Amino acid sequence: MEVTSPPLSSPTSKIKFQNPFPSTRESPPLTSTPHLTFPSSSSPSILSMAAGSHISRLPLFLFVLSFISFFLLYNNFHPPPLTSPLRHSSDTSRDLSTSSTSPLLLPSTPSLSVRHILFGIASSSRSIIHRIPLISLWWDPSVRLFVFVDSPPRTRSKRRIEENRFPFPVLVSANASHFPYTFKRGLRSGIRVARIVKELIERTDISKKEVRWIVLGDDDTVFILTNLLETLDKYDWRQWHYIGSRSEMWSQNNDHGFDMAYGGGGIAISLPLAKVLARNIDSCIERYHYLFGSDGRISACLAELGVQITHEHGFHQIDMHGDISGLLSSHPLNPLVSLHHFDQVDPIFPFLNRSASVAHLMTSVRRDPRRALQKTVCYDRPRNRTVSIAWGYSISVFEGNKLLLDLLAVDKTFWPWVRGSNGEEVYMFNTRGSRRRDKCKDPAVFYLKNIVSSGSGDKTRIESSYSRYMPGWCLWTASVKNLRLISVRSQRMERFKDKPLRRHCCDVLPSSTEYKMKVDIRECKEGELVAMYT
Repeated sequence: MEVTSPPLSSPTSKIKFQNPFPSTRESPPLTSTPHLTFPSSSSPSILSMAAGSHISRLPLFLFVLSFISFFLLYNNFHPPPLTSPLRHSSDTSRDLSTSSTSPLLLPSTPSLSVRHILFGIASSSRSIIHRIPLISLWWDPSVRLFVFVDSPPRTRSKRRIEENRFPFPVLVSANASHFPYTFKRGLRSGIRVARIVKELIERTDISKKEVRWIVLGDDDTVFILTNLLETLDKYDWRQWHYIGSRSEMWSQNNDHGFDMAYGGGGIAISLPLAKVLARNIDSCIERYHYLFGSDGRISACLAELGVQITHEHGFHQIDMHGDISGLLSSHPLNPLVSLHHFDQVDPIFPFLNRSASVAHLMTSVRRDPRRALQKTVCYDRPRNRTVSIAWGYSISVFEGNKLLLDLLAVDKTFWPWVRGSNGEEVYMFNTRGSRRRDKCKDPAVFYLKNIVSSGSGDKTRIESSYSRYMPGWCLWTASVKNLRLISVRSQRMERFKDKPLRRHCCDVLPSSTEYKMKVDIRECKEGELVAMYT
């Protein structure tokens, strides 16, 4: 979560502070509570006026007192029924406090939506203008987002960029040059980026908004909003939560921390914890001057507060170089939440450039975000083929029977971010294959071509097609060599909440031609095994 531009040397300035939270009209002040006035002896009381007879002050007092006593006794012995009509969540706490027989439950909260998330994105004056297209792939005006830069963005000719060039608020970070930084060959930008939580809390009136979570990321981080919301919705935002994931590289985790949420993959902090962190982050920065980045400083401060990371495997730092298709085609069952470092890897679709590749992937993500990159394996028994699908991205077709466990390991198509001292490559997951293997032993690979859908909601039917990449490279058998197009039919995946994760199954449908294959994805039957022979 680092930026290469130098820190500010001037006091805080800003390009633009456009409050994305429209202010609500304040309610008129409450009038003072009317006080009760007993009627004087010279004027008739309310009761005497209603009954048409005179009632003295003392009998009236005794009558009112008796009525109140009877009312309280009646309510104590007749509690409200448990099956009361449904009410708004604002009434829930009142119901629980007045019913002695009701269970002590926390008031329910509405399902999480984008209005409950506040994003703080780290950028720089040099990179922001180039990262607008990437951010715009996942951002829309309903998303509350601030981008923090080190100085006012300028063009190559050093002309200041006008505010209207940015579709979202871009702020200049406060001056952090007075903080110590002693990591050799490091980047001081890690200090100002670590303070984004503090600046978000101070610059926005959180107390008047619906914010429940602060989410941090880099300007080259792509978030899958639907999956991010459903992942965070598993946790009670009123408690202290620190959520993210570590690096894919053992050496990176060993150098910077195994129990740290890496900033490029995204860091989610519940609002109550974010407020406490904002009050303490500056003192932590003073103490942890020897750490490399912003995420390390945030992790250290949260550790002092007694909070440890909750790992969610859908966040991806992508500390790799080269071809990451092997990683993307072996995604875990957890829904895809984020991807990072697209400028540091090869285009994920070999026939497109980097930006077009990410945009192409997002076309399938928008159709069915929960199924994005989900791995499904099935077998074409008549032709003795194994089909491995990374939905919305690619399909690999192997000759013969490949066991599921072998296919779940990540195909090592990439290079490590940093090599170990002995040149070793140690990852945080199981790997298979080698970059120097015989290419003719690779499977036939098909990449997403197009995708269409029909219907609505969870009943949406989706058909995605995948075309062969570099056909005829090797002398495969005819059943694989002539295969050119694969069509996959599926139904929009339902929400994961309150459901255990289970991989889906698929069927290879009969075909009269060897040039095309049709596959149906479905939920596995009870007790069904994913294997060619059982």
